[in-house]
Amino acid sequence: MARDVGDLVAEFDVDESYIEEIESSYNVAPTDPVPLVLDRKDRETGELSRKLVTARWGLVPSWSKDTRGAARLINARRETITEKPSFRKAAAQRRALVPADGYYEWQQEQLGGKLQKIPTYLHSPGEGLLAFAALFENWPDPSMPPDDPARWLRTCTIITAPAADSIGHIHDRTPLIVPRDMWADWLDPETTSEADVRSLVDSMPEPHLVPRVVGSLVNSVKNNGPELIEAV
Repeated sequence: MARDVGDLVAEFDVDESYIEEIESSYNVAPTDPVPLVLDRKDRETGELSRKLVTARWGLVPSWSKDTRGAARLINARRETITEKPSFRKAAAQRRALVPADGYYEWQQEQLGGKLQKIPTYLHSPGEGLLAFAALFENWPDPSMPPDDPARWLRTCTIITAPAADSIGHIHDRTPLIVPRDMWADWLDPETTSEADVRSLVDSMPEPHLVPRVVGSLVNSVKNNGPELIEAV
């Protein structure tokens, strides 16, 4: 994503930002930090405020003994987020949005008798920001003192859904994208029951995305620049 903090504050109507600057990244990898938008209600005043924070991509449930499994929990399937122990508590209490310009998938094709993976960049028709449905957790590091604020690690996972027919030939899954008119509903901390969360997830419309075949530079996380999303 190549947006600054001001762009995200304006786009998502953020009340409070805990990020000073965002380093542009065109090749985000598991365990990298990502911006996260969430709504929280003040315990004393009851007022709702929208916050912009960072989280490490790869969920670490609060009950985990360590962070070693985070890279395996970068995604959560929409079909099971209210059932699986790793996700169900976050689905009820800690939903968020991950802003993104787009994402990559690799389409498999037979070329020259060999199966090739073709990197493809998917984005909105107008190149506008996408809002991925996400869950987050706050993990307490048991090796640090209980009163040390730095002991808390915020992590997140991006929810995926079956891909629409228009992009299903590229990959059978896609991030669950929350349309603007459903941001408040998705972030609402008052929505906590399994039935309500399930209904909310099921009501998400299929996104309209535009695919663009890009070069092989994206195959390595060592590469990171605007040239990665250029069409070949």
